[in-house]
Amino acid sequence: MNDQNPILTARQLSKHYSVSRGFMRGHFSVKALNNVSFELARGKTLAVVGESGCGKSTLARQLTLVEEPSAGHLTIDGIDIATAGAAALKTLRPKVQMVFQSPYASLNPRKQIGTMLAEPLLLNTPLDAKEREERVRAIMTTVGLRPEHYHRYPHMFSGGQRQRIAIARAMILNPQIVVADEPTSALDVSIQAQILNLFMDLQQEFNTAYVFVSHNLAVVEHVADDVMVMYFGSTVEYGPKDRIYSRPLHPYTRALMSATPAIRAEDRREKVKLIGELPSPLNPPSGCTFHTRCPFANDHCKQKVPELRSLDGRLIACHRVEEITP
Repeated sequence: MNDQNPILTARQLSKHYSVSRGFMRGHFSVKALNNVSFELARGKTLAVVGESGCGKSTLARQLTLVEEPSAGHLTIDGIDIATAGAAALKTLRPKVQMVFQSPYASLNPRKQIGTMLAEPLLLNTPLDAKEREERVRAIMTTVGLRPEHYHRYPHMFSGGQRQRIAIARAMILNPQIVVADEPTSALDVSIQAQILNLFMDLQQEFNTAYVFVSHNLAVVEHVADDVMVMYFGSTVEYGPKDRIYSRPLHPYTRALMSATPAIRAEDRREKVKLIGELPSPLNPPSGCTFHTRCPFANDHCKQKVPELRSLDGRLIACHRVEEITP
């Protein structure tokens, strides 16, 4: 959705897992990610939103090269990872870093912060010990940590400080892309704003592109340039943040937006009530996967999968969007 040359491009990206049915009963194929396409420009932020189980974290693992896609193409800095050799992938990995959801679980409790932050430099750069320490102390200052923190262990920090350490670890190689998987959900509300502002300051300073995975639409509104709404492993709406927030079109997007708390009466949206829970990935519904919960679904929705098409400045997958949009 950006006019700039993208640093990251996904085309029909899919990830399927084989799940055993039981002894001598074969396997299921679970489509955790199904034909997802998007672009991300340098220095921009794509927010990926949806309920738990919609495929957000699976997508994050594909983007950080932790897992290989089952199908489709993922191009990072002009290199298609499907056809890239081992040497090319090795050069790509430092360019894509990740900030995890839990600052408590993502840090090694047995290592001092200085040692932990120096490890990416030791593995990926020719810097000597003194140069590594200088780089570590510089990034610690950038993310708001003090010099005396260098020799401390993770248990000696608060949750917000630990997330600053995790961000410093992700940024120390000056990556082109950072994937942030729910980076503020484990933090107090007062600390969340500080961490979000830190992300935005770092993006402005280093021109880093972000893929920001979240279920918190208030957080997304604060940081995103583009928004991709996912449901059951597929994209249902994708476009510029301003367009989607000012006029959400897909029933699922409207339901997510209406569930976001708002203090002022003028900011509250008309409630869209969803029925039931996410369907089982072992037994996906036919047609539009959202039809089992959609208040506007008809027989056509139950039979045919909607294509992602252009409408009102965004992409949307819904058969009846023109009929149901107020």
